[in-house]
Amino acid sequence: MASLPPRQLHLNVNILHSGFVPSAWRTREADPRAFIDVQHYIRVAQIAERGKLDAVFLADNAAIIDQIHFRPITALEPTVLLASVAAATTHIGVIGTASTSYNEPYNIARRFASLDHVSGGRAGWNVVTTADVASARNFGLDAVPDHGRRYARASEFTDVVKALWDSWEDDAFIGDKAAGRFIDPAKVHPIAHRGEFFDVQGALTLPRSPQGRPVLVQAGASADGRELASRHAEAVFSASQSLEESMAYRQALNSRAAALGRGPHAVKVLAGLTTFIGATEVEAIRRRDDFIDAIPWDYSLTRLAGTLGTTPDRLQLDQPLPENLSVPAGGNGNHTFFAATIALARRKNLTVRQLIRELGGGGGHRIIVGTPEQIADDIALWFEAGAADGFNLMPDALPDGLTDFVDGVVPLLQRRGIFRTEYSGRTLREHLGLPFPAGRAAARKAA
Repeated sequence: MASLPPRQLHLNVNILHSGFVPSAWRTREADPRAFIDVQHYIRVAQIAERGKLDAVFLADNAAIIDQIHFRPITALEPTVLLASVAAATTHIGVIGTASTSYNEPYNIARRFASLDHVSGGRAGWNVVTTADVASARNFGLDAVPDHGRRYARASEFTDVVKALWDSWEDDAFIGDKAAGRFIDPAKVHPIAHRGEFFDVQGALTLPRSPQGRPVLVQAGASADGRELASRHAEAVFSASQSLEESMAYRQALNSRAAALGRGPHAVKVLAGLTTFIGATEVEAIRRRDDFIDAIPWDYSLTRLAGTLGTTPDRLQLDQPLPENLSVPAGGNGNHTFFAATIALARRKNLTVRQLIRELGGGGGHRIIVGTPEQIADDIALWFEAGAADGFNLMPDALPDGLTDFVDGVVPLLQRRGIFRTEYSGRTLREHLGLPFPAGRAAARKAA
């Protein structure tokens, strides 16, 4: 029996406009207009491609939910922006976010299938539900739909999108000039979906892409979020703050996916990771402190209070978090960052001031401050222990924080033999080691 190939570490970069830290736009090298400058995103993607990273990732919001008096926001629509990024790169994957709460399946299926064709099979869709009131009000609602209802809609939404992506058989396109045959209509199938939330006839207007269909990505720590990921996701962005927490999350997710008939390793877990890199540990700490000292405390308190579903006046800088905190909006808010933030604060017994510094200004992802060697050691530890299949990188500032990672950390990971030195394929599925998905007709014949 042939042995399995060694596991491959996966690395994405989350292009959070000027960087993860809210004050990143204030550095001497930063361009305050980078958040709406396509060339900024292209430069970051090209640096990531030079480092042989799997993909770039764009978050998205359907409303202004950050404090725009102080920092840039996610502004440009992801698929439009990523089409430009794809045109300026050759290998790196392009993953964009789109909400199932305020879109329709046919439009999302068409938009991401188009991006997949434009990029030559490098696209991924990050499936999210939307939990903020501001977004609901932008779509004619006075309140956020119930958590369970949002996820039920998301699951059916994703089923419909997958069916649309598979509505053309792989050989439906003919293009025979001599015979005058363009498409074999017998191999283009209406999906005729009628469900609780959607009625969609189909088929899609596009044939399957070079990777079959876009990669499905998801992020969510709630029970509903994990169920959605177990059923549909091929990669998950997680927010675990400890190795043990991430190990348990990864094992539970794949156990559930296996119970659903998807196999024991169906879902790649990519843990969120922010890095502050210096030539020495002292230099890295100084870099971290300079960034955080440039953030007004009222900004960080307001941001942390939003994550915790409370008001800033309840958070005392030199006291621990209040004891009686619960998931925002009566359980209808963001479970992922709430749980990660509470776990970190309780585990380390942090005051609010210490917690804000640990979170790089009030965010919810794990942070490493250190030399390239220290960061490579930490990444290797998590990967080799089975706590993560890779990381969704969020450098402190962009593009220089990513340049420091690509030039300093990536060569160390390559020397350890856990990260590629060259791309072995062209598609995002090939980068992630995911199989080519069988189309609907092929799956039906196999059954």
